[in-house]
Amino acid sequence: MTPDFFNLAPEGLGWITPEGLGWILAAAFVGGLVRGFSGFGTAMVFLPVAAPFLGPFGAILALTIMDLFGPLPNLRRAWGAVEKPDLWRLLTGCALALPVGLWVLTRVQPEVFRYAVSFVSLGMVAVLLLGLRYRGTVRRTMVAVIGAAAGLLGGVAGIPGPVVILFYMSRPLPVAVIRATILLFLFFFDILIVGYMTGMGRVTVPGAALGLVLAVPNVAGNWLGGRLFCPDQERLYRAAAYVMIALAALSGLPVWG
Repeated sequence: MTPDFFNLAPEGLGWITPEGLGWILAAAFVGGLVRGFSGFGTAMVFLPVAAPFLGPFGAILALTIMDLFGPLPNLRRAWGAVEKPDLWRLLTGCALALPVGLWVLTRVQPEVFRYAVSFVSLGMVAVLLLGLRYRGTVRRTMVAVIGAAAGLLGGVAGIPGPVVILFYMSRPLPVAVIRATILLFLFFFDILIVGYMTGMGRVTVPGAALGLVLAVPNVAGNWLGGRLFCPDQERLYRAAAYVMIALAALSGLPVWG
C-alpha cells in the first residue's frame, strides 16, 4: 500500500502514511473493544486518533461507515424493546439540528474539531466518574431537545452519544429499553449523517472504502470485548474503558510537545 493510497484530508492535512494508517486501524480495533466492554465509546476513542490523519469529515465518514455494521445483529431485538415514540422524538430533534452542526464544522479549523472531540470525550468520562445524573421530570419536548443537542454535537464534533447516553442512564427505565434506545438512535444517526454529508459533497469513494476496511478490526474488537466481558467485573471493565477513552482524548490535545 503506497502512502498516498488514501487522500482523505479535504482540509489540507496531507497524505496518510503507512504509520498513520496503522494508528487508524488500531483506533478502530480499540474503539470496538471499548464498546464491547462498556456498550459505548467507539467515537470517543477513534476520532481523536483518526482526525489528525483524515481531517474532520474524513474521520467522521470512516467512523460512520465502520460503525454501521456493529449493531446489525442486534437491531431486531432492540426494535422490539425500544419505546418508539421517544425514539422518533429523538431522531426528529437530531435531524433538525444535525445540518446546523455540520455547517458549523465547515467554518472551523481542523484543530478546533480535534480539541472539541477530546474535550467532549474527557467531559463524558468525568461526568460518568462523578455519577452526575439528571433527576428532574422528563417531558416529551425534553426528549426532542435532547435529540437536537445530540445532533448538534454530532455535527460539530462527530460524537452524538454522550448527551443521549447520560440522559437515558438517569431515567428509571428497564436496562433493555435504555440499551435499545441508545443503539437504535446511534444507528439511525449514522444513516442521517451519511445522507447529509452526501448532500454536502463530503462523501468520497476512498473514504467509504476505508470505512469498510476499518469495519473488520472494529467488529473484531466488539466481539473480543463482548467475549471478555464478565458482568461480575463490570466496574473493572468500565474503568478500563474510561482509561482508554481518556488516553485517546489526550492524544488529540497539544500536550505532548
